[in-house]
Amino acid sequence: MSRARDVPSLVAKAREGDPRSVARLISLVENGDPALPEVAAAMASHAGRAQVVGLTGAPGVGKSTTTNELVRALRLAGHRVGVLAVDPSSPFTGGAILGDRVRMQEHTADPGVYIRSMSSRGQLGGLSAATPQAVRVLEGAGCDVILVETVGVGQAEVEIASLADTTLVLLAPGMGDAIQAVKAGVLEIADVFVINKADRPGADNTYRDIQGMLALGERAAGDWRPQVVRAVAVKGEGVDDVVAAIGKHREWLESSGELRARQERRAAAEISALALGTLRARIGDLSGGTALASLAARVADGAIDPYAAADELLSGLAGG
Repeated sequence: MSRARDVPSLVAKAREGDPRSVARLISLVENGDPALPEVAAAMASHAGRAQVVGLTGAPGVGKSTTTNELVRALRLAGHRVGVLAVDPSSPFTGGAILGDRVRMQEHTADPGVYIRSMSSRGQLGGLSAATPQAVRVLEGAGCDVILVETVGVGQAEVEIASLADTTLVLLAPGMGDAIQAVKAGVLEIADVFVINKADRPGADNTYRDIQGMLALGERAAGDWRPQVVRAVAVKGEGVDDVVAAIGKHREWLESSGELRARQERRAAAEISALALGTLRARIGDLSGGTALASLAARVADGAIDPYAAADELLSGLAGG
């Protein structure tokens, strides 16, 4: 039986909570398998039902520990939880280092938790290119909360905001002053700030810095004001407050209509990415032929400008 023909069986088993079937489906996504359209079609009716929570922040702030404790709290509340932990790529194999799965070993035997480490594969923005489709697989597998933990690359890691319903930005005392807090573009995407390791010196200063930064922001009536929560994840302290802040944000999303707006923006970004990927593949096919080479030679000779060449190339693709 071909892999493509096996998709309905895999989806059915994934819906029943079979972890191997979920793993195989996500592997199809990561590897860009030809069966992906069939997978997406089978999962479409289950999309949009899960709450997607993103966790980001600089390395060392305790993202994995916080994720681990959030899984524990969510399971106690009766939720089925999926975790996508995007790890840095190995420069040699391109695979994920799997550091996050090592830290979450206690949940691996729980049938109500699915944990998957994904390699960033050099993708900028803190996520893997396959992450949005992997989220859809976990939604289809019955997860009602999906935690997406980013690589942890610092101030530019903002892609998570386009994927998550609620974005948590983790900070820790001693990892930057107030000026750095204002500079960091990653802070602008936060729905909830979590000051982790709040038992360390400087936690109060970090709390004041963030509150001060938020006070400077302009918001219209009814806009969400990011929550600031203190926690010591390694001790399990403050995790219930983080869960409560996520819940409060979810209520605002639903009452304001922003949840639907975010879901539509996420779908639009996903459609655009898939369309551009298809276009790049078709251009790549042309590069082995004569059309692209001929246009490149004409641009190099000054006979045509790059914009006109691009228009001609796209016209050729549309005609094909």
